[in-house]
Amino acid sequence: MTAETVLTNARIVLADEIVEGSLVLRDGFIAGIDAGTGHTGGTMAGEDMGGDYIIPGLVELHTDHLEGHYAPRPKVRWNPIAAVLAHDAQVATAGITTVLDALRVGMDEDADLTSDDIRKLADAIEDSVQQDRLRADHFIHLRCEVSAPDCLKAFANFDGDERVKLASLMDHAPGQRQFVNLETYAYYYQRKLKLTDRDFKLFCEKRMAESARNSGPNRVHIAAACHERGIVLASHDDATTGHVDEAIEQGVRVAEFPTTEEAARASKQAGLGVLMGAPNVMRGASHSGNVSARTLAGDGLLDILSSDYIPFSLIQSAFFLGDVVEGISLPQAVAMVSKNPAEAVGLTDRGIIEQGRRADLVRVRVDDHVPVVRTVWRQGRRVA
Repeated sequence: MTAETVLTNARIVLADEIVEGSLVLRDGFIAGIDAGTGHTGGTMAGEDMGGDYIIPGLVELHTDHLEGHYAPRPKVRWNPIAAVLAHDAQVATAGITTVLDALRVGMDEDADLTSDDIRKLADAIEDSVQQDRLRADHFIHLRCEVSAPDCLKAFANFDGDERVKLASLMDHAPGQRQFVNLETYAYYYQRKLKLTDRDFKLFCEKRMAESARNSGPNRVHIAAACHERGIVLASHDDATTGHVDEAIEQGVRVAEFPTTEEAARASKQAGLGVLMGAPNVMRGASHSGNVSARTLAGDGLLDILSSDYIPFSLIQSAFFLGDVVEGISLPQAVAMVSKNPAEAVGLTDRGIIEQGRRADLVRVRVDDHVPVVRTVWRQGRRVA
């Protein structure tokens, strides 16, 4: 039996324009787009959207949010399936229909989780997908802390895991990349770990030594493994053209959170997809004191947005950029949270409202400059 839904009287955000009309959803796909015929009293009957926007379902490449549901307090572990369900509900109601759950590979001193914990979460994701418990479509992004001594051992826990779509090569040792400024590093880690000045100095020395010893070999190993398995590679916190050159040599396709305009520009010129945090867009600045995503957007150096640590920031930033940044239309901003991230990881069946694509859609009303998610469909089925 054919399952069909008709959405009328909508402002439909297409790839390069906004049209008023109707959408026909059939058997999980977009079957028709009728501009100008979908208003109340028009030629097509269906569910009246009341003039709300219909945008593609959002595609999230880097959210650290799942780990917080599993370990909400130090030494507290929640049921992993319950944690996945709580995370899934939050991302879906924020308009995210496809999410790459970022799971860490390689632990450092601030980690409250173990590699076994991470594998439990991955298994809970897989089990929940198989049992059709989830609202959004879930894949895995491995955040590989290449400076960590156990990075390769933890990476091996995902051998043969076909849900892994993306792996990022990251190094959070002080004195480089995200933490060039040691004062920023001290504010982030010394306060978090409650270290004395002497202990913090020893902590930094240890982290820098681990980086010098492990980062190079681990980057090479993981890059080769990802190319062999068809996993897309991302760099992380590139700060210099040298970092970008290294990323290009390793076959990286996505530049996550470049910390300087120099690195963002070099990444863009090399054809990498430049990804920045939606919270950075909304705040107008990086929480680590690095380059503003809003500035990069205005300079044409931003391709993809990620919610990072606030799921709702993804849809919020798209409507914000389309409203306040000169030269960026709403369709262009929406592409940064749908089409562009989907294409970056090879999910070419979604991310755009077009006949034949998956019917992953979000109904949005804007109140006082804040997008309100009213309805979410994944493959034509209402999930939120």
